[in-house]
Amino acid sequence: MIIFVDMDEVIADTYGAHLELYNSEFNAQIKLEDCHGKGIKQCVAEEHLEMVKGYTARDGFFRNLEVFPDSQEVLRELSKEHEVYIASAAMEYPNSLREKSDWLDEHFPFIPWQHRILCGHKYILKGDLLIDDHSRNLKPFEGRKIMFTSPHNMSDTEFERADNWKEIAAKLL
Repeated sequence: MIIFVDMDEVIADTYGAHLELYNSEFNAQIKLEDCHGKGIKQCVAEEHLEMVKGYTARDGFFRNLEVFPDSQEVLRELSKEHEVYIASAAMEYPNSLREKSDWLDEHFPFIPWQHRILCGHKYILKGDLLIDDHSRNLKPFEGRKIMFTSPHNMSDTEFERADNWKEIAAKLL
């Protein structure tokens, strides 16, 4: 089976990093629960929006993201039996390319560089399964689709869902 796995908000906690930076810089106390059904830009004060949009352009933002619990173990097991590819629409943030590659080297060394796809649109992907947090990426995919839960997609009911990597393991291992 060919499995594509998104990076941001599936194995790397970008939403949490945004909230952590925002809370630190603006002395706020926004929690993930406060953002259910909202993108990060809908959770912050309007006067801070431009600053928040710039977080992804900061050196080290993508390099220092936290790994989602159990993702390493589950992907290691899946990669023993299947072709696992990391597929990230990284071209949206060109500064992220090196940082994402280095992050994968550190946290997912068992996924070789030949199985890393840093692209623009994901509709080019052809395989058996896509695990992603965005419906815009899942909709055009022709194989099985699993939406990985993130605060911004809590209201989406269109796709099979997994709230965490233990649920992915239960579905696939």
